[in-house]
Amino acid sequence: MASTIRDSRDHTTASDQAWDGLRDRISIQLRPIGTPVAMGFLGLAAATLTLSSLQLEWVPISDGKNVALALLGFAFLAQATAAIFSLLARDGTVASAMAILGLSWLVIGLVTLTSPPGSTSKALGVFLVFTASAIALSALTTSLSKLVPALVFLIAAVRFLLVAIYQLDGSKDWNHAAGIVGLVLFACAMYAAWASELEDALGKPVLPLGRRRKAKTAMFGSLLEQVKEVPHEPGVRKPL
Repeated sequence: MASTIRDSRDHTTASDQAWDGLRDRISIQLRPIGTPVAMGFLGLAAATLTLSSLQLEWVPISDGKNVALALLGFAFLAQATAAIFSLLARDGTVASAMAILGLSWLVIGLVTLTSPPGSTSKALGVFLVFTASAIALSALTTSLSKLVPALVFLIAAVRFLLVAIYQLDGSKDWNHAAGIVGLVLFACAMYAAWASELEDALGKPVLPLGRRRKAKTAMFGSLLEQVKEVPHEPGVRKPL
């Protein structure tokens, strides 16, 4: 797709001809991909449900290492893959949120796998304060375009904050509270994943995701409206 190059400086006839020739030789190739959002939310749903089962003592504490393997073997890989393909789809906000969530499950899984069952870690607690803060900011940014994913990220931020407090304080009440919020997060993440899958399969919204602004244009706008800013996006423009 050809992009128009404009320069605000004064032009001579020769420079105008040079720019016109250069413009005709520049093209931007867009590669369609399947939406990775459903995969990311399913990874989040699996992680939060599995961890909640441990926090609410539905499974014995001795199963903590198996929970850790589930976080490492499914949740981390699913959300890391979603993050990579979200970047390829030019959605940096969702990519950042998925990457933070996926890497956080990786850290939680590794700490759980290598620590005695039922133990806490202040270092992990401090790290999860960062995770909660970063996901909260991603939720705020996402709310500018998609309300349902923003709500999912916000609940995830609350969940990580409660886990952080438990790791720092050691009170099981905080752990149980995190498990309950985790179940709410599971339901919301499953809804967001299903809504995204239906939207992708049918080519139109079925379950509302709260699209607005750029996200609404991406679904209902013309091709020109969707790609007119591509020349100014990271990976196309020269400096990030």
